[in-house]
Amino acid sequence: MVFSTPCCTSARLERLGLRRWLALLALLLLCCALALPTGARAQAAAPTSPQPPPADSTMQLERSDDGVYLSATLALALPSLVEDALHKGIAIYFVTEAEVARERWYWSDKQVVRAVRYLRLSYQPLTRRWRLNVSSAPFEQTGLGVVLGQNFDDLDEVLDAMQRIARWKIAEPSAVTAGTRYRVQLGFRIDLSQLPRPLHIGVLGRSGWDLALLRSQWLVAEPSP
Repeated sequence: MVFSTPCCTSARLERLGLRRWLALLALLLLCCALALPTGARAQAAAPTSPQPPPADSTMQLERSDDGVYLSATLALALPSLVEDALHKGIAIYFVTEAEVARERWYWSDKQVVRAVRYLRLSYQPLTRRWRLNVSSAPFEQTGLGVVLGQNFDDLDEVLDAMQRIARWKIAEPSAVTAGTRYRVQLGFRIDLSQLPRPLHIGVLGRSGWDLALLRSQWLVAEPSP
């Protein structure tokens, strides 16, 4: 007579081992999820998008014979994590973008020009002074004489300077056609890619570093008198 009991026992043991392995894997995944910061879990569940600016933000457009100018006031409030990094001597980079797109009834609007300004904010703990550098090109590509710099005594002063844009030329006269409507979109954000690599990796997915404002306005290019 032939007995199959050992085979059945072996199969049960294999199933038992598989169940234990799956249970251990589920426990490890749960521990990893709980170890993530709350902001990171929220980021994974719902990716963040640029937030509309507060109601007290303003934006004006001006078209003249020498081009299109943009003036704006953005109500900026730095996240606490960004302020902490600044006080530790870490420079924070910002990007201001203006996009001019021609309206098309038969298709999506077509971008005709894009203007960018780069800002670098830093704090010197020894002198307790703030420095703001502004450039029309990425800082790693700029040379001496290209970057404009200004010193400030406190953070409120430098934020006031950052949030005010006065007659920024965003397009040449040839970029817009008379009788055509254009959508001008203004964006302001932190450039996380410029952070030191260890800090850059640490802030990914953390809502405490979110700062992205977006505003748009229509510009109608009237025929010149």
